[in-house]
This record gives sequence, structure tokens and C-alpha cells, in this order.
Amino acid sequence: MRPVELRRLLDALPTSAARQRSDRETAARLNWRHAKPDLPPGLELQWLGTAGFRFTYQDYTLLIDPYVSRPDLATALRPGPLRSSRERISRLIPAADAVLVGHTHFDHALDVPPIAARFGCSAYGSRSLAHLLGLYGLASQAVEVGAHHTYELGPFAVTFVPSRHSKLLLGRAVPFDGELTCAHLDGLGARAYRCGQVYAMHIAVAGVSFYHQGSADLVESEVRHRDVDFFLAGIAGRRFTPGYVGRMLRLLSPRVVVPQHHDNFFHSLDGDVGYSFNVNLARFPEEVAAVTEDVEVRTLEPLQTVRGS
Repeated sequence: MRPVELRRLLDALPTSAARQRSDRETAARLNWRHAKPDLPPGLELQWLGTAGFRFTYQDYTLLIDPYVSRPDLATALRPGPLRSSRERISRLIPAADAVLVGHTHFDHALDVPPIAARFGCSAYGSRSLAHLLGLYGLASQAVEVGAHHTYELGPFAVTFVPSRHSKLLLGRAVPFDGELTCAHLDGLGARAYRCGQVYAMHIAVAGVSFYHQGSADLVESEVRHRDVDFFLAGIAGRRFTPGYVGRMLRLLSPRVVVPQHHDNFFHSLDGDVGYSFNVNLARFPEEVAAVTEDVEVRTLEPLQTVRGS
């Protein structure tokens, strides 16, 4: 593994104890349980950790970037293929009618093929995602999406918005950049999960809208949605994207911002997940307030579900 790629993995290590405490206090203070659910009756939203979410409405389950296997750092650094945990998938993902994937780094895409195989559902995303599913013999379940095309998935209307991954490598480069081109499953180690095309996603359901950004960069000219109800904001790497928070808030004009991708994704969801190195969740509400005081910041704990009533 090359030094820059090793740094990408090490960047997810826990930071100092003081930062961990500060992030934990912020997450507890702003937890969604302290606010009105203000979701439409019958709609459920669950944070799966990292950039992963589950939406369920009218008996239809939509997943975004589901990543629940979460191999530890030593396993990710080891040569050889990175494998999903079928036990964790079986226990933590009870249903899936469609899967949406923003990009194909392992912390977004590792669990997508076994989930698609288990539930017989389609997975929507980039050419790299289609290649990944093909390696598992699931090419017929891959949908290579069109930019700005709206897909009607049960009660959900999903639009894929071309985007960018943040330049986590000292602000100079995207980690594991390029297309996923691995030729066989035995070669699918962590570094083989190349980023591929990056998409944000706009999701409309039951009269409300969500905007999911799995990495903290954007292509401003591609962001066409306005007055979003809930912005699911990936905040890892945002310090490497000039003015990221302000640019996104001014474009989307959301009512509520829900930070995500700030957990330590090398920790199992079965225990204390902790917070990723250098993400600084505690600082994020201040960054939002510096742009506008009209946006509410709400946090979720990994696997926490909010329901409309």
C-alpha cells in the first residue's frame, strides 16, 4: 500500500481524548430526539453510520451507502480481499428494495453486492459500481445512472447529482481516485475500491425532500435543487474544500442539516463507535451558524431511527 493510501486509512483513526469528549457532547446536545420528528407520518430514517442511511415508507426500503461490516484498521491494511460480514448484514439490514451508492470507496460500497444478492434488489450508481456488481455475478442488478435523471423507486423519487470527492490527501488529491477496474474478487482489497464517479442524491418522498452528500466537495453548477428540507451532510474532509459549508447551505437553503460521515468507521457498530480523526463534529454547528442562523443542526447516533407520526 502506497504512503498516501495508508494516510487515507490512518485519517479515520480516533483523535485526542479531548476532541472525542467535545464531539460526544455536541452529538448528545443536538441529537434529533430533542427536536420534533417533523417527518411525514409513516416515514422512517435511520443512520447506519458513515454515509449510510435507511429510508422506509409504505413498506418500501431504500438504502444509501450501506456499510455495516466495518472491518477494523488492521484488517483493512492487510493484503488480500476485504470481505463483508454476512452476519452483520443479516442482523442490521432487515430489508432492501433498492440501494443507492454515491461512490465506490470501500466504506460506501463494500456491503452493496451482498445486500443486493440477499434481497434481489437493484443498486444504482456509477460505472464503477456496475463493474463491482459484475464481479459478483450481479450485473443484471446494477443500474448505471444518468446525471439529473429522476428514478421512481416505490414512493421515492431519486435524482443523482454529479459531484466531487473531497481532496483528503493534504488538500491535493482524492484518495483511491479513478475507476474501479479490479478484474477478480481476490484482488478486491481496500485500495482496489477506487472512487469512481461521485454523486450526491436528491430524494423526494411524502412531500419532503432530502439531499445526501457523501463527501465534502461539490460541483456548484450541477446543484439544481433548492429549499431542501433535510441536508444529510458528509462532513469528513470539509476543511480541504474552500467554503464548503457556506456554499452548500446557500445553494440548498435547507431547513435542517444532519451531519454524517464523522464516526470512526473502523469501529464496529456493536460498541462505542467514536469519532474520526480530524473531522471535528463540535466545530460544525459553529460553521453553520456563521453562514445562517435559520438552519437547525441535528445529529443522530449510529443505528438511531427517527419516525414521523
